[in-house]
Amino acid sequence: MKQPLAYRLKPKCLNDVIGQKHLVGENGIIRKLADKHSIFSMIFYGPPGIGKTSIAIAYANELKLPYRMFNAVKGNKKDLEILFEEAKLSGSLIVIVDEVHRLNKDKQDLLLPHIEDGSIIMLGATTANPYFAINPAIRSRTHLFELKPLGTEDIIEAINKAIKSPDGLNNEYTIDDDASLKIANTVNGDIRFALNILEIAARTSDNNHITLDDVMNYTHFINQRSFKDDDEYYNLLSAFQKSIRGSDVNAALYYLAMLAKTDDLESILRRMLVIGYEEVGLANPALAARGISVADTARQLGFPEALGPISVHVIDLCLAPKSKAGYDAGHNAFDFVDKHTYDMPDYLNFTPVNPEVRYDYSRYDCFHKIQYLPTPIKDIEFVNLGNSQYETMLKKNYDELKKTSRTTDLKKLYQNK
Repeated sequence: MKQPLAYRLKPKCLNDVIGQKHLVGENGIIRKLADKHSIFSMIFYGPPGIGKTSIAIAYANELKLPYRMFNAVKGNKKDLEILFEEAKLSGSLIVIVDEVHRLNKDKQDLLLPHIEDGSIIMLGATTANPYFAINPAIRSRTHLFELKPLGTEDIIEAINKAIKSPDGLNNEYTIDDDASLKIANTVNGDIRFALNILEIAARTSDNNHITLDDVMNYTHFINQRSFKDDDEYYNLLSAFQKSIRGSDVNAALYYLAMLAKTDDLESILRRMLVIGYEEVGLANPALAARGISVADTARQLGFPEALGPISVHVIDLCLAPKSKAGYDAGHNAFDFVDKHTYDMPDYLNFTPVNPEVRYDYSRYDCFHKIQYLPTPIKDIEFVNLGNSQYETMLKKNYDELKKTSRTTDLKKLYQNK
């Protein structure tokens, strides 16, 4: 059986790599290392289908060095021990590790000393952010390189190359420009996925000519890079919140739609509740609180119907005035007590040590005149209110209260009726 087109067109040298000019271009670091016949243990990370493993293989080929493949999920200790023996015989060995972030502790413990002494040169590939997903012991022994998402022009270049290459379609097929563009706009930067579509469209085309209609049969859905356990998912949540913070309602709805495709309702609702209080907050407290009602409604409906109330709330959050005053005030206080602690006034204790100075629960007229902060920080302020309508009202009350001197002499305070 003939190998898939994407497999046949795997880069054999760095010149074959599509995109990633910051790594393999004329001044790219991988290119410079290859020219100087140098290699180190590295981890390549980025979205699927953009050339992580391909660069690792092309790099090894450029240096004319043998390499072995190892999958962090499927490979076992015995597989590693065979690689160690081979490395011992040859002096060193390149091992290309797919899914490197999934190396368990046992495999890491076996690999570490060999990476340390250079007998194993590990070239890892992962879709996860290594700063979070890779064990620090592995990370400290490797160099990290990020691969950038591929653009439309990169995908079209890959399609044209596949049409012409003797290892590809060998000029036996032609393709219309709008068909190439449709593939490029569908695959979300994933070359492998693009070549898979190209191959099936070619095999089912009439007269060996690929039209837009041929491609449309296999591009009903956009290739989504976002999955619940993937780095891209958290990037998507981040983009969703930043769009609302920036009051870009169309961007927020776009990212909401992408999140909805993952069917992870709870994460979306949780993020909306956070946004309500963190981004809108005191500018419109009722809107922030309304998120609870929206969440309850969405849970009862489930997707796809839940998209209705969620969209209404997202539009409301986007177009509402923004204030981080409440959020910042809480975090300012939290950060402060991490570094400073003071004894509270005795009369605030549930059972005061000094029975003569007790907090009088009946003296409502005095509550706003009592000092509640420890004396060394009695004038500290964590709150910095904004200019929204609601905050302006709160600020007026706040400024009025600050005109009243607070005291720790409760005995004297209570005597002045």
